Amino acid sequence: MSKPTSPPDWWIYQGTAHPNPDAIKRLPKPPPWRNFIENPAEYKDLPKNSIPNDDSCRNRGAEFRPNRTNFNEIERVNAALYLRRPLLVTGKPGTGKTTLAYAVAYELGLGKVLRWSITTRSTLQEGLYHYDAVARLQDAALHKENHTAPSIGNYLKLGPLGTAFAARDRPRLLLIDEIDKSDIDLPNDLLHIFEEGEFEIPELLRSDKQAQIEVPLHDGGHVDIENGKVRCQIFPVVIMTSNGEKDFPPPFLRRCLQLEIEPPDKTQLIEILKAHFKQHQLSKEVEQWVDDFLNKRKETELANDQLLNMIHLALNLKAADLKNLKTAVWANLKRD
Repeated sequence: MSKPTSPPDWWIYQGTAHPNPDAIKRLPKPPPWRNFIENPAEYKDLPKNSIPNDDSCRNRGAEFRPNRTNFNEIERVNAALYLRRPLLVTGKPGTGKTTLAYAVAYELGLGKVLRWSITTRSTLQEGLYHYDAVARLQDAALHKENHTAPSIGNYLKLGPLGTAFAARDRPRLLLIDEIDKSDIDLPNDLLHIFEEGEFEIPELLRSDKQAQIEVPLHDGGHVDIENGKVRCQIFPVVIMTSNGEKDFPPPFLRRCLQLEIEPPDKTQLIEILKAHFKQHQLSKEVEQWVDDFLNKRKETELANDQLLNMIHLALNLKAADLKNLKTAVWANLKRD
């Protein structure tokens, strides 16, 4: 497929690395079978303190993705936005899967990324909310005499997934990082949540004192939860990353859009280096390091940041000092 000379009209995310928070308001309403009550034209701007500044964006690498060099990548992101479906991003370590999430959030003004890093012990509830039962019991004993125990909302806190579902002003971006490390049941549990668009907090359902309770969000602020249920009004932008260590069940894959990020070629690598090393004039010597890296990558598994590390050393050390470091910095990542 040929790349367009200019961004297609239907693109919301354009991969420019420049903030354009009004673009998300051009989204059409969700498909009829994705029953959310959102109206993108009525999205509100998030508070300034919830928007990452340029420095935090740079630290996450969102500004360092080559502008519109991957038509397939940008097209899949936009399709996921239109369909209100999770985007499953696969690829080798260091190909930019995580930075894609930060780039989308930064350009579309979706606030700080809600990041949920998955381990083998991660559970659905961990992503939805945390309940501190021990603290509540201790406080109940202290307040037993005067019957003034604090609200149960003081002992609850929504997780990154729960916070993303509780959004009311505009979508939040939820990054579920390395989902292939999860227990076998987690993808199916997530599938149910993404399809139903709601979840219950049993601790609130058992509390008959208040129909509406204020609960803290994962990254600050509060939300009012009515009758113990969080109902998604604005479906979040969900990006899940996978290093390909596990196959996912077909029902899960069917309800996601999939994107495989290929390792960058020479042109893309040079663009990445130019973005990272703006203060340096990249020489022919640096280009030779790129060629060496690409040749080495044919034999072993290497990540982009290994090239960045080597270039940083090359710009600050003498050639003689680099000889022994090259083997250490460009160590093979592939497991035997």
